[in-house]
Amino acid sequence: MTHTSHDHTAPAPVSLASAFWFWLKLGFISFGGPAGQIAILHQELVERRRWLSERRFLHALNYCMVLPGPEAQQLVTYIGWLMHKRWGGVVAGALFVLPSLGILIALSWVYIAFGDVPWVAGLFFGIKPAITAIVVQAAHRIGSRALKNNVLWAIAAASFVAIFALDVPFPFIVGVAAAVGYVGGRVSPHTFQTGGGHGASNASYGPALIDDHTPTPAHAHFSYAGLVQVLLAGAVLWAVPMGVLCAVFGWDHSFTQMGWFFTKAALLTFGGAYAVLPYVYQGAVGQFGWVTPTQMMDGLALGETTPGPLIMVVAFVAFIGGYVKALLGPESLFAAGALAACLVTWFTFLPSFIFILAGGPLVESTHRNLKFTAPLTAITAAVVGVVLNLALFFGYHLLWPEGFAGAFDVRSALIAIAAAVALFKYKRGVMEVITLCALVGLAIKLIPL
Repeated sequence: MTHTSHDHTAPAPVSLASAFWFWLKLGFISFGGPAGQIAILHQELVERRRWLSERRFLHALNYCMVLPGPEAQQLVTYIGWLMHKRWGGVVAGALFVLPSLGILIALSWVYIAFGDVPWVAGLFFGIKPAITAIVVQAAHRIGSRALKNNVLWAIAAASFVAIFALDVPFPFIVGVAAAVGYVGGRVSPHTFQTGGGHGASNASYGPALIDDHTPTPAHAHFSYAGLVQVLLAGAVLWAVPMGVLCAVFGWDHSFTQMGWFFTKAALLTFGGAYAVLPYVYQGAVGQFGWVTPTQMMDGLALGETTPGPLIMVVAFVAFIGGYVKALLGPESLFAAGALAACLVTWFTFLPSFIFILAGGPLVESTHRNLKFTAPLTAITAAVVGVVLNLALFFGYHLLWPEGFAGAFDVRSALIAIAAAVALFKYKRGVMEVITLCALVGLAIKLIPL
């Protein structure tokens, strides 16, 4: 690649204070789901600012792709840690989430307090069909990347039957898929190889602050003492709030159960937020009754239209659960919702910080590109079946809102088909499709025919 003259000098060192303002801005502009967010990060950090080189960026990304949890948020945490030690990682990762949390608390309150206002109802009437089409697209996108042979297709089909027909819990499906991948990777390694992905790259945008051959910073070297420190701190940061919740409210209270449930969800988000949504649905709708199926769809719509990781939909689920169940009494509905949203965000993202701060030094100790393991390949295949089930679930509640005995919603079906055509045939962006469908829904509800 050719360089202009200014490309030949490395950028000036960046202070933590300067980085703080960049990470804060990023938290407000990180739309577009993981793919969009990683593209924004690459453009800002590798191409424009040259804080780190292409190879170092992809090396970090490969690690984050292997972990459960939101990879874009983990990548931000990793880069912040690499540049400015642990506090740099904490600041970067937290600022990627906090703007989204604040926006979602406000939108969730508007939704639950004023949701029966005609214009709000109209917007959601149009958005829900769009979300159904987007989930179908997610299943197709993951499937086209993951299902490279008949064995992986069979895993996807088996996971679909397991969750659709047999109502098998999502964690069990993930566990079985991982076991199949582990054994299969030894019996037939080529079957469980992943093609493509985020490999090495020779692209260069000029000298970077952390370049291909920049020595690993002192704080990023692996040490057992450092690993123990991070694991202990993580254990304390999880156990103290959980202990307080148990002491104040008891183990069976919704606040405590939210903390425990979303801790488990955080460890199961292989394949992105769409993969864990069926597990969240099983718990939040079926087991605990924190939200209704319709509210779950509306929450996903809000999650898609706000910055930050899509898994932030869990904050909406928690807010609605805390508000509707009046967990702090009838006089404190907003406070109950906001507290629930903050608690769930804490327990959902804490594991991501531990993974990065504990595992980062191990990753930096080698600059070989990490590959997806065979178990992860099998899990990703299983996720395709699970996401397809989610799409059918949304479609059923959208088209037959009163069950099969009730009327078929023709208008919602037409909006969903139009959204699917826009996404699949014309490759329009998610935000664009949601906005147009929202306007159509608004027109349908407000303009008398």
